[in-house]
Amino acid sequence: MASHSQNDVTDGFCKEFQSFATNAIHVGQEPEQWKSMAVVPPISLSTTFKQYGPGNHAGFEYSRSGNPTRNCLEKAVASLDGAQHCLALASGLAATMTITHMLKSGDGVVCMNDVYGGTNRYFRKVAAEMGIDISFADCTKPQVLKAALKPNTKLLWIETPTNPTMKVVDIKACAEIAHQHNKDIVVVVDNTFMSAYFQRPLALGADICMYSATKYMNGHSDVVMGLVSVNREDLYERLKFLQNALGAVPSPFDCYLCNRGLKTLHLRMRQHFKNALAAATFLEADPRVDRVIFPGLPSHPQHELMKRQCTGCPGMITFYIKGNLENATTFLSNLKLFALAESLGGYESLAEHPAIMTHASVPEEERIVLGISDTLIRLSVGLEDDQDIIDDLRQALNAAHPKLPKK
Repeated sequence: MASHSQNDVTDGFCKEFQSFATNAIHVGQEPEQWKSMAVVPPISLSTTFKQYGPGNHAGFEYSRSGNPTRNCLEKAVASLDGAQHCLALASGLAATMTITHMLKSGDGVVCMNDVYGGTNRYFRKVAAEMGIDISFADCTKPQVLKAALKPNTKLLWIETPTNPTMKVVDIKACAEIAHQHNKDIVVVVDNTFMSAYFQRPLALGADICMYSATKYMNGHSDVVMGLVSVNREDLYERLKFLQNALGAVPSPFDCYLCNRGLKTLHLRMRQHFKNALAAATFLEADPRVDRVIFPGLPSHPQHELMKRQCTGCPGMITFYIKGNLENATTFLSNLKLFALAESLGGYESLAEHPAIMTHASVPEEERIVLGISDTLIRLSVGLEDDQDIIDDLRQALNAAHPKLPKK
């Protein structure tokens, strides 16, 4: 078969348009032009940035190291947290990993015993295998925390309210205990459940405030992201180095979406609180429910602490349904408005079974101690009409307990 040159292949067609490929790549794309007055921050998808000369640039070199859209989000979150600096990471666990990489083999971490299952798994199955000394303690009890702190403790990890049993930890008291033990202990608060709108851990003595921004901070169930806010310059410089060196950064598009989500954070959190309070009140009065755990209810054992350190409550409710696993499964399977799904903090209502779903990686014996039983159900109450939320809970309870008295 005869071979053909490129000219042979294009013979008979009109002549190519001059500089088509060059123009497609370069015209209208000059880096110097991006000085607009756009009200909505544009998305900068560029992975690299033009330099005036070798090493002489306008603040951006490579998108892993810094990106205009990411910077915009980080500045906004820092402001909401009352912080000097914020760093955006690829996920909440990427934030956890990046923070933990400040430590070295032999250093110790004391973690609240009731935390997100992924945090528990990371510390036990990853950080511990790197030589980090991991221990868990009930930080709601000052004496237990004091006893857990060791000479090698370098990091205290608090989550409040806890996931999933909604214990409330006194951030100020824990930070004081840790810093009195050793002023160099870094106190981290996972603020995912609360958002910056309802709680500011840095103002209460924490050194680092972190989030899975996948949840309330973004609020639309369409972004996976983590955020870390700090005031201390030494921590910021170390974490900034690790953000770049580890490379677990979010995409510019996700940063754009999360930044957009922040604009309605205050409105969303107010409505989450209103709807959750209505749902929790309904559940607490229903005879088919054994116990409701919602910090916004006076029945919560740390309700007064919640009011002291927070401006409100999120949409998270945990409750124990009467009966056994079959009753819990029937309830979850019959929900119509609530989606049976992991995650939380979006505009839509979600329900899940922690022992089988989000906390399945926590050893069974620990789940028993923490109260994560077969009848424990976690709700993330969304932004729907509150009566529709209550009606859905009622009909699912009817299905789970058809013979018990109905409210």
